[in-house]
Amino acid sequence: MKYALVTGGSGEIGQAVCQRLASDGFYVIIHSHQNISRAQQLLERIKEQGGHGSVLQFDLTDFSQTEQAIQELTEKHPVQVLVHNAGIHADAPLAGMSWAQWEQVIDVSLHGFFNVTQPLLLPMMSTRWGRVIAIGSVAGVTGNRGQANYAAAKSGLAGACKSLSIELASRGITANVIAPGIIKTAMSNETFTKEKIHQMVPMKRAGEPWEVAALVGFLASDDAAYISGQVISINGGMV
Repeated sequence: MKYALVTGGSGEIGQAVCQRLASDGFYVIIHSHQNISRAQQLLERIKEQGGHGSVLQFDLTDFSQTEQAIQELTEKHPVQVLVHNAGIHADAPLAGMSWAQWEQVIDVSLHGFFNVTQPLLLPMMSTRWGRVIAIGSVAGVTGNRGQANYAAAKSGLAGACKSLSIELASRGITANVIAPGIIKTAMSNETFTKEKIHQMVPMKRAGEPWEVAALVGFLASDDAAYISGQVISINGGMV
């Protein structure tokens, strides 16, 4: 059984990803920092459906804490699939953006990617099979008003994964970014009205978390062994 770690696993997209990977036969490690009870509830649902997994709590913006958690994890078994899904918003026009708003978003999405991925790589490389999948955003592809911090973080993931794909290609490890558009979550429901979605999205609807999870499942499979270094959009035709 291969082991998969999903950062931000208690969020709506993260939950869908965890459930998909569990149904595909992975042992799923659900990372959460603050929403442990929600992660535990998700784990129970996974087990009820015949899946296997556990919950792991750490602050991925803290390198030392993350490194220790990953080392304890990989001493037992290598993690061969990483889905870096954790991310936050702190929106404001750049002219009015505070340093804290900039730093917090970069810390979680981009620094968090390094903090989690770096200590996982040598154990993963030793198995000569692996998948690194980062959840980016359409904002990282096109930019977005009021989201210079978020767009910078998500486009940074693209550069990191493209470089990583070259470094790891000979080891049977792929690295890709999934860039969702508007996905139906509590946050997007508050931000986008149906009318706004109709204007922005050619398919006239928001995507579903399970649709993002299906793409993760494909990229984590053997069928995607020759796909690496790509930014794959899932946005209903927005770009």
